[in-house]
Amino acid sequence: MKSKRIILILLLLLSYSNVKGQNCKHTFSGLVEDFHDKSPIVGATVFIKNQNKYVVTDFQGKFSIPKVCSGKIIVEISHVACDPQTLELNISADIYKIIDLEHHEEELNEVNVKGAIGLKTKTAQETLIKTQTLEKFSGASLGDALKNITGVSSINTGNSIVKPVINGLNGSRVLVSFNNVRLQDQEWGIEHAPNIDVNAAKTISVVKGANALQYGGDAIGGVVIINPVKSVIDKDTLYGKSIISQQTNGRLFSVTTSLNKSYKSGWFVNGQASFKRAGDFEAANYNLSNTGINSKAFTFNIGKKQFEKGFELFYSYLSNEIGILRASHFGNVADLVDAIESPIPLFINDFSYDIDNPKQDVTHHLLKAAYYKRFKGLGKLSLQYDFQFNNRLEFDRRIGDNKNLQAVDLDLTTHNFKSDFQLDSNPNHLYKFGLSALYQDNFPDPITKVRRLIPDYKRFSFGSYAIADFKFDDLVFSAGIRYDLEHIDAKKFYLQTRWDNLNYQNDFSHIIIDPNAPGSQLLTNPKFTYHNVSTSLGLTYNLDAKNSFIVNYGLANRAPNPSELFSDGLHHSAARIEIGDLRMQTETSNRFSASYMYNSDKLNITVEGFYNHIKDFIYIEPTGEETTNRGAFPVWSYKQVNAQLFGVDTNISFQPTNNIVLTNKSSLLKGKDLSGNRPLIDIPPFKTVTSLVFKKENWKNFYASIESEFNAEQNEFPNNNFQAYLPLEDRFVTVDVSTPPSAYHLLNFSTGLDFKLSKTKLNLNFSVDNILNESYRNYLNRLRYFADDLGRNFKIQLKINY
Repeated sequence: MKSKRIILILLLLLSYSNVKGQNCKHTFSGLVEDFHDKSPIVGATVFIKNQNKYVVTDFQGKFSIPKVCSGKIIVEISHVACDPQTLELNISADIYKIIDLEHHEEELNEVNVKGAIGLKTKTAQETLIKTQTLEKFSGASLGDALKNITGVSSINTGNSIVKPVINGLNGSRVLVSFNNVRLQDQEWGIEHAPNIDVNAAKTISVVKGANALQYGGDAIGGVVIINPVKSVIDKDTLYGKSIISQQTNGRLFSVTTSLNKSYKSGWFVNGQASFKRAGDFEAANYNLSNTGINSKAFTFNIGKKQFEKGFELFYSYLSNEIGILRASHFGNVADLVDAIESPIPLFINDFSYDIDNPKQDVTHHLLKAAYYKRFKGLGKLSLQYDFQFNNRLEFDRRIGDNKNLQAVDLDLTTHNFKSDFQLDSNPNHLYKFGLSALYQDNFPDPITKVRRLIPDYKRFSFGSYAIADFKFDDLVFSAGIRYDLEHIDAKKFYLQTRWDNLNYQNDFSHIIIDPNAPGSQLLTNPKFTYHNVSTSLGLTYNLDAKNSFIVNYGLANRAPNPSELFSDGLHHSAARIEIGDLRMQTETSNRFSASYMYNSDKLNITVEGFYNHIKDFIYIEPTGEETTNRGAFPVWSYKQVNAQLFGVDTNISFQPTNNIVLTNKSSLLKGKDLSGNRPLIDIPPFKTVTSLVFKKENWKNFYASIESEFNAEQNEFPNNNFQAYLPLEDRFVTVDVSTPPSAYHLLNFSTGLDFKLSKTKLNLNFSVDNILNESYRNYLNRLRYFADDLGRNFKIQLKINY
């Protein structure tokens, strides 16, 4: 005991002598200012942690701390609405330091309009889907998740290939951006679903119309912006989650897991992987043979993120093997007529996980390298290179030695470089400028032994844009302009008969480079160059704390895509012959929109209206049938007209008590061919979805929801029926490919709760889609001619946070 006292006394004496030997007469002073505009930050706290000394900056942003001891000091600088900053300094004399804090980054980069944090634009019709909603679609597709937004529907090929439709527009008119990379995956095909794993998204923003010009000027329909998980800055942390899903329809099983690691130094690394497997799906009364899916995906991200500079390397991989309904492929004209007229599919087999022909097998690789640097008092420069490789295989039902040989084999390789510079020194005036350059090569492999649907082509593009945002109290004004140059250089074979039928001999004889190609063909070299200008003007006005308005105008120009120009043959996944037209001109869209938003504690209302006039609108419609050596198929031809689309989307949420929420989402859309004075094809009918939710947070976040979905019959449609000759019966019959299916009503139910297992947080959800097992067909499902949509489906999902 006596020895312990002696040791304690010696330690105290040593500590005292050490302090006494230090020089504690230094002064640490300086200035805390805003990184962007160099304005002083008043009321910032400067704290020397290892000497327990602190001070608050004055009205000039200045501070002074006397009696600082020599040696190493750890200084923490903090302020409300600023990211804290930590400095390590060695003190041997008086020191003066200018310290920059990021004061208004949050205000600039995450626009807060009536509580909608995370939006990408200030004055456009935009909706944000948050993580909690996306997680419920872990076993589904991106298109399924997007249908939760009013005004957004989908065009399907069966139930696994789901393509988003925004206010009646799809395909190349809807731009998809994944982690700031524009997806290049042959989006021109109706049955080409976006090659994105919905589990890789933390949030998704949908901008209606071409008003997010930094992403592209040709998005006449809109932009889907997919944001992956963001890394935490200046914090050591490790976290992750896994989601396991099982459903009865298709006996689908899916699992996804992600892990994120961040370091205080700014380094981060994260990864995510998913697997999904399903067999034949089921309609209400029969099996949908050969509709299974086998999907694998993963992403990996590494980099260093600090306030002043940072970089990242990102890689994404997706592989989808998807069966195409067996009953959609037939051998002759009589089978085609019978398939369309039959109330049930002509081929119904027992359930199987096997995926046979016809099918598609798509692989997509995406690699991104990005760097950014902030300049004091000026702004932020971002540089990015991305590479994408998309391989699309489509398999038809062939016989003999070619039974397992793909009928379509397309390799699309894309290199893209872009730079953006944001001037944000003034929080009320934000300017953004950007440049981009793209090189793309499409190679259809001749190994298929089939005439190429899409030819070899090289595509070059250059884009530049300028955007300005101005904030005046309750008013925000935005203006932007973009220029795009696009050049396509293709090599394509035409059958002499097709060339003559399309009357190309007078307009395009100059592109023939070999008039005597094998098989009575012409080898041509079509080249096209397009110059497009897009603009956007928008205004947001907050009338008071509850009422606000958005008014927007967008001009967009879209060059025809390779499918619209060059398609020539059987598109196997779509089960139809498609014919393009070299005479296609640039589409020009003038879109006017207005939104009204009311927000209170119990009631939230959003009403969005738009009118879109499109000059030289490109669309595809049935024009007849054609028999090939692989069977009889409908012929769909690309055409061009002047068109208009207008509609209203409403979103209403009412919360009469803390535990009950009633919502309604409705969309009404009209589309007209002004040149032919008739309705447009493939316009979604009226849809309204009403849900009643009961939730109780102190019951482990329990919730239960009943949802009513009504889809009306589309009564406005063009008549594209055609006559087909039945040789065995020596007569013509009318093939009805126009009449829409009847209206239908679905009931859905879901419930869930949270609980803990030791230190692990778990979330369990259970749902039933189409509770009453209704038989129905969706107007925008390309396979509605041959089979019903999905029947009842029980789903259970377990989420594990760790």
